[in-house]
Amino acid sequence: MKTVIKELPELEKSCAEEVQQLLKEKPDAVLALTAGRTTEGLYALLSDMCRSGELSFKNAKIFAVTEYVGAEGENSCRSILERQLVGNIDLPGENFFLPKESEPENYDKLVEAAGGIDLCILGIGINGHIGYNEPATPFDSHTHVQKLTDATHRQYQGGERQLTEYALTMGIKTIVSSRNILLLAAGQEKADAVFKMIYGRTDSYIPAAFLQIPLEVTAFVDPAAAAKL
Repeated sequence: MKTVIKELPELEKSCAEEVQQLLKEKPDAVLALTAGRTTEGLYALLSDMCRSGELSFKNAKIFAVTEYVGAEGENSCRSILERQLVGNIDLPGENFFLPKESEPENYDKLVEAAGGIDLCILGIGINGHIGYNEPATPFDSHTHVQKLTDATHRQYQGGERQLTEYALTMGIKTIVSSRNILLLAAGQEKADAVFKMIYGRTDSYIPAAFLQIPLEVTAFVDPAAAAKL
């Protein structure tokens, strides 16, 4: 796992350049994207780059990493991603995918049919979750329904987003099978999780520690989130 420590705007620019390079080399690339607060600035930058003609998503496919069970309106991951990115770029509507509660296992089949994930962009939870793979999620998990922990609910208290009790999430095996993974972390509250991700044992107590296994993983971390490294 490579680690890049810079201020958040510089991290966002570096991530955006990786997306730009991928789409230049492979216009029909498959991306898996999280709908977290940390990636909002990155998605704004990608939207601007698309509008200015610096990159194009017209042949790409985007798979959401998560969706909330029973969420409606602005609180759904669909709405968040559409508002922050998908609605601002030239991605065809039929190339935007989300997991379905009625058939989560089919999501991995859709990913496989698309050729697998070329690039996965993640955030990290304060308890080390990636996607919504909470502590104790096994390594070999695929897309599934996950009960959200109290720690995850506390992370969003006082914010605009109201979490449901359960979420759909790509499993750890689904995520680590990506050809390239970028993780963005910012803020002092993420420092402990970032430390455990990089130096912790690869067991299910800290799901993000499983990112030590794939070869192509870069953690883009701001100084506050890197405070314990």
